[in-house]
Formats: sequence, C-alpha cells, structure tokens
Amino acid sequence: MHRHPVARMLWCIFGAAIGIAVALSLAGPLETPFLLASLGGSTVFLFGLTRSPATQPRALFGGHLGGALIGIASYQAFGDALWVYVLAQVLALSYMLLTKTAHPPAGANPIIMVHAHAGWSAIWHPVLLGITSLAVIAAIWSRLYPGHAHYPVAWREGSPPSAFWGGWDE
Repeated sequence: MHRHPVARMLWCIFGAAIGIAVALSLAGPLETPFLLASLGGSTVFLFGLTRSPATQPRALFGGHLGGALIGIASYQAFGDALWVYVLAQVLALSYMLLTKTAHPPAGANPIIMVHAHAGWSAIWHPVLLGITSLAVIAAIWSRLYPGHAHYPVAWREGSPPSAFWGGWDE
C-alpha cells in the first residue's frame, strides 16, 4: 500500500499541511503573510521534492538567510526604489549561485524584505524560525513513511551541483 502513488501523494499533502501550519503558527503573525510567502515554495520542495539538491539544508538555510539578509541590507542602505529591488534580487542570485545555496523559493526573500521595509530582526523571526520549523517537520515526516527518502538526504549538497549556471553546455 505504501508504494501506491495515491498513498504517497496523500502522505506528501499531509506532511505539507502539517509543516506549513506549524511554520506559519510559529513564524506568524498571520496579519503579515507576505513576509512568509517564500515558506510556501519551500514547503513544495521539502514535501514534494525531498531529494532535490535545492531542498537540502545548505540550500534551504543558506538561500533563505542569505536572500533575506541581502534584501534587508539593500533596503536599509538605499530605501525601496525600483532599482533597489533589482539590486537586491541580482545580488541574492549571485550569492546563491556562488555559494551553491540556490533554493528557488528563497529567491523571493530579497523582494519581500525590501517591500516589507524589514529590519534586521526579520532574519531570526520570521525567516530562521519559519525554515527551521519546516525542516524539523520534514525530517520527522520523512522518517514515518516506509521507503521514503529521509530528509535531509545530503546535508551539504550544493545547489546547483556545478558551476554551469543557466543551463550552459559544459
């Protein structure tokens, strides 16, 4: 029964529901859901793409924390003009590619932080608290289903796995 696609799909949905509910309740308040939007994308990766390099802790934590930090620093230094959004986004992309911490949902963090006029405390709450709670739930959830890959699959696996960014041929 546990190998049946419908059972596996239901298990993914169950894990995602529990994971995002815990993350949102801990990292809330729900009056500011925009600050938590990138956690939705991370939920898809953690509970639907558990083996992906972009899902592993290096990318999950490095991408979210680095992207948020870059967004906050950009806003604090330059305000919220259009060019600041662009600068924060390209700096975050560069950071993620160079450090192999690319986690696509975390790519929203620079824009979210600039738009929210976020202060430095946003690194800890909601970002770190939100991704930590998702990762802990994913680690527990992945061990409860027979035959499921245990999260994390590879703690330090880089994302992308090589320096051939953007799909260029080697």
